[in-house]
Amino acid sequence: MLKPIYAIPDLPPQVNLETVPVLKALARANRALAELKGRAATIPNQGILIDTLSLQEAKASSEIENIVTTQDELFQADLHLEGVDSPAAKEVALYRDAVKLGYDHLRQSGGLITNRTLIEMFRLLKRRDGGFRVTPGTALKNDSTGEVVYVPPQDAREIEAAMVALERFVNQDELSALDPLIKMALIHHQFESIHPFPDGNGRIGRILNVLYLTRAGLLEIPILYLSRHITRTKADYYRLLQMVRTQGAWEEWVLYMLGAVAETAQTTLALVEGMRVQMAAAKKRMRDEVPNLYSQDLLNNLFRHPYTRIEFVVKDLGVSRQTAAKYLDLLAEKGFVAKHRSGRSNYYVNEALVRLFLDVSGGR
Repeated sequence: MLKPIYAIPDLPPQVNLETVPVLKALARANRALAELKGRAATIPNQGILIDTLSLQEAKASSEIENIVTTQDELFQADLHLEGVDSPAAKEVALYRDAVKLGYDHLRQSGGLITNRTLIEMFRLLKRRDGGFRVTPGTALKNDSTGEVVYVPPQDAREIEAAMVALERFVNQDELSALDPLIKMALIHHQFESIHPFPDGNGRIGRILNVLYLTRAGLLEIPILYLSRHITRTKADYYRLLQMVRTQGAWEEWVLYMLGAVAETAQTTLALVEGMRVQMAAAKKRMRDEVPNLYSQDLLNNLFRHPYTRIEFVVKDLGVSRQTAAKYLDLLAEKGFVAKHRSGRSNYYVNEALVRLFLDVSGGR
């Protein structure tokens, strides 16, 4: 059996995590998060942000695992059009669904993030039953060289015990007086080092980040777009994860995560602000140009579903198919959306919103 080269520590580690560089980075990250939280509250329907931004996060997070799709494939997959099939886009959509599942559990449990929730997210992501690893043999390798760089705990009882301790650290705030952002960095490292699942640990660990920030009250809803930064700095991310294990370099790891939060909050703020401006402009235009058509529910539909279809409008507005088709065709005629056809179905694209995603996040 492979032998771990790193003993999973008790949290918090017995090192100074409130150095001057960390406190400076912490102040910057907290300011950025506070601004994002305040701006997000100006969007009239928070479900719009959860649906659209969690899908962007899902795309970026999945790219870290080499699951790559385009914006067009991703949004088309959500339409469930006949003859349209992108396995990668479906995989990304499962990540979005796992974020929403975790957030639903967080609200229903009174603010707890439990191992049961993590296991259910794993089952949703991987579309199979199961839970924490029970079979030894897991080792993390360098993608380029095949060299083993890290061996996580192998014994099922050790994995279970480590996850129980981590669950307690996540949910019992009295166990640590550390700032929640520092605590998030510790939680993420501990989860990735335990590596509790046979697969999908990276994605579940990144969902855990944003769920914890929501639990801690730093966000109202899980919208921090963190994976894009990790994708761009993938080599640093894995190098610093390993430096904690080999050199005890906790400060460097915490600084990396605080920098990721600050930069990501600014990117997400640009997306939220762009959506707010677009929604306000579309609302004014609809009231001016199609006053008999305007409703807040219809406006929300165009931003909750950047690619929408008749069935979505029927469900969201409670109107007939004929009325929904009439609404969307008129909106297409007036330039609010672009009408497309796929097989026997029409779909409608909020092109300005899709351009915003591409411009801010650098997506394809």
